[in-house]
This record gives sequence, C-alpha cells and structure tokens, in this order.
Amino acid sequence: MSRNNVSVVLVHGAWADGSSWAKVIGALTESTKVLAAPLPLTSFADDTAALERALARVSGPVVLAGHAYAGAVIASTRSEKVKALVYVAGLAPDEHEKVSDVFYRSQPHPMAPKLAPDDHGFIYLPDEAFAEAFAQNASTEELELLRAVQRPLSPSCITVPVSRPLWKDRPSWFLIAEQDRMIVRDTQRFMAERTRSRVRSHPVDHVPLVTAPEVVIDMMREAIAETVAR
Repeated sequence: MSRNNVSVVLVHGAWADGSSWAKVIGALTESTKVLAAPLPLTSFADDTAALERALARVSGPVVLAGHAYAGAVIASTRSEKVKALVYVAGLAPDEHEKVSDVFYRSQPHPMAPKLAPDDHGFIYLPDEAFAEAFAQNASTEELELLRAVQRPLSPSCITVPVSRPLWKDRPSWFLIAEQDRMIVRDTQRFMAERTRSRVRSHPVDHVPLVTAPEVVIDMMREAIAETVAR
C-alpha cells in the first residue's frame, strides 16, 4: 500500500473550526489525501453523525485525528475504514463516561477560563481566554483568527455517556501538550496511558496544530507510515 491510498481525516475541537488544521493540511497534502471534518458542536450525537458523513466521502484506509473535544468524537465511529486514531491534546472518555468527566478529572489550570452557557444555551470561550489559556503561544494574527472563527459548544456535547470507544480496537497515537491550560498535562497523560497510545510529549500549548504544527505533522506521518506498512 502507498501513502496515496491512505486518507487522513482531521476533526477540530470545541471553539474552533477546520481552519485550525490549516498548517497540518498544507504539509500532509503533498503525499496524502486530507479532509477536515466540520462539527456542528450542537450535541455529541450531531457531531458523531457529522463525522460519519465526512468518512463516507473518503475511500481506502483512514488515519483519523481529533483535537481536544474531538478526541471523544473520533472514538465514537464504527467505520471499518478507520485504521488508526491520533489524539492531539485529546479527550478520551471510556465507555459510559461523559466528556465532562475527563475534562474536569483534575484541578483546572489557574489560567483556565470559567465556562458557562449563554442565553442561547451555548458555551463561548471568552475573548481573553484565547491568549491566556487556549493558545498562549500563538501570534497576534493567529489569535485574531481563532477568536473570529470560534464555534460555540453545546453542553449536550459533553454531558452524555459515550459508547465503547474505538481506541479499544485500533492503534492510537497521543500528543501530550505539556503547557496546556485547557486540559492539564496530568489528565492528558492519564488518557494516553489508558488508551495504550504511542505517546509524544512536547512543551506546547493547547493548540499545537496552530502554534507548533511540526510536532503534529511528525506524529501524523508516523501513524500514516504504520498504516501503510500494515
């Protein structure tokens, strides 16, 4: 099998959209088919359905990557196309757990924002939180873009128990973001060990796909190469 036979599907997390993967997409499309799956962030069921629609658009074996909240979403698929999972500072609840269970597993970082639904029932990230906790290593231009394109999160995305996660049945990789102020390092390490992932740990913030894309790209290429070799 060649790299041209493998598709990569990238799934954004909460308060982001597919543009957060732009630097990773630019590097991987040189030799691999890449698709960024848009999530509505309106409920966990809606997000799972959106991922299934995206997977239906690609052919061949798939390396499926999720950032942060999307770690839970990528493990919800039952698609036989998916041959490997890649977590980028991801959340990986086990069967019957809720995303909120793992997100709030440890004491939050002192700089983490206080999150609450607005009058419409959606959770927005406060503007100041992008520079303080979400992407403290980002440039001014990157922060402006992240603020401008953020998608709010419905509480129903994180408050429902998940079914048997795919990480129990597929090989996985996990990038631990050591400087993460949204999902603390100890929580990430717990999930990386529980999923028996191949772990890569770097001194990066919550969105290395934006602020340190090379470490994400290297891990993605590793997962692609192993999928090709199998």
